[in-house]
Amino acid sequence: MTGKDRSEIDSARRHLLGLTAATTARIVAMGSLAGTIISSSSAEAGGRAWWKKGGDKPGKGPGKNPMCLLRGTSIMTPKGEVPVEELRIGDLVETIGGKALPIKWIGLQTYKCRGPTWNMDVVPIRISPSALDEGTPKRKLYLSPGHSLYIDGVLIRAKDLVNGTTIVPELPADSRAIEYFQILLDAHQVILAEGAPVESFQLNADNYEGFTNFAEFARLYPADVNLTMSAYAPIVGYGGREHLKALLRLASAGLIRARTPTRDAHVRLAARGERIAC
Repeated sequence: MTGKDRSEIDSARRHLLGLTAATTARIVAMGSLAGTIISSSSAEAGGRAWWKKGGDKPGKGPGKNPMCLLRGTSIMTPKGEVPVEELRIGDLVETIGGKALPIKWIGLQTYKCRGPTWNMDVVPIRISPSALDEGTPKRKLYLSPGHSLYIDGVLIRAKDLVNGTTIVPELPADSRAIEYFQILLDAHQVILAEGAPVESFQLNADNYEGFTNFAEFARLYPADVNLTMSAYAPIVGYGGREHLKALLRLASAGLIRARTPTRDAHVRLAARGERIAC
């Protein structure tokens, strides 16, 4: 091994160690990725809990992982597909377990661009038709970056599946505002959006306060304002592209095994995207 190779491996090891704690916490905790509002010079959310100042902890002021479905997204119900904005409390939605469950609440988030560019933390991730599997999703699916899909028995955030072809950040046609909707059931579940399996809202203490209509939730469900739901499945991810590159570098040197649920899904869907793009 040359000195250059040794230096690169040492650098990769340091990078990996620097991110392992945060990544492991996401996997072991099996949740707490439910994010809140971004407020910056380039994007401003309407209706946030104004008394919350700073911090990135879910439910504690401006967060980095809004978890929602874009306006116009079709949700499967016993009566067929219905745009998410037309659903109401009490309506039934289908879950991947085959049981239709009533909607307990629908959270709303609106973002407006206040500068020359959008904050990428709120720009939707577009998942093209058949990006996940043949016919899944049925149509273009737009999710907030922090919203998870159910893949291979785990929940993976949309932003961790970006492949540059079939899964990419993309603004909606009307980019003056972005409207997100989130569906809360009695428990954290997986529902079908444009035919793809995506998570419902996972209550985590007061993270409901990140929604425009947070006061409605507190009024309707005062006993649930500090409720934390168990995750439907493990929520896994990694610390971004640099973290993934560090894993691959260490794996190529035979120091670790690079296979992880997120990497396996990312590689498979990236290869699928290349085939579809050709």
